[in-house]
Amino acid sequence: MKAKLLHSYAGQKTYALVLSTGDEVISHLQAFAKLNRWIGGHFSALGAFQSATLGYFDRNQKEYKKIYIREPVEVISFTGDIAETEDGDPNVHVHVVLGKSDGSTVGGHLLEAYVRPMLEIMLVEAPARLRRHHDPETGLALIRL
Repeated sequence: MKAKLLHSYAGQKTYALVLSTGDEVISHLQAFAKLNRWIGGHFSALGAFQSATLGYFDRNQKEYKKIYIREPVEVISFTGDIAETEDGDPNVHVHVVLGKSDGSTVGGHLLEAYVRPMLEIMLVEAPARLRRHHDPETGLALIRL
């Protein structure tokens, strides 16, 4: 992973991150957030994956149904945020739409993905803290303002 600070003003920073073949996306984003002590932010990205695991949240079961993608795909949409957990650790939340070679798409919550050949991420750090709290009704960790 390569990272570069592009802009910093009034407590808000913008970074470019480039992940390369074989890099696992979520773990790299978490490591970047932890290393830079992020208290909140958002991001978007473009690139491609060699494989991915997506999730669709089943409200009745209160868990993610896994969707396995075991083929190369283009990242058509990649958006998300970073917020602190109740323990103060960074939590990365990403939704994606992936394009297959036949033009079809699949989307959902990104649980795991391996880059090939690259993923270009633009991150904007928020100047204020975002924190997730467990919501017993849904079973999800939701941002409370």
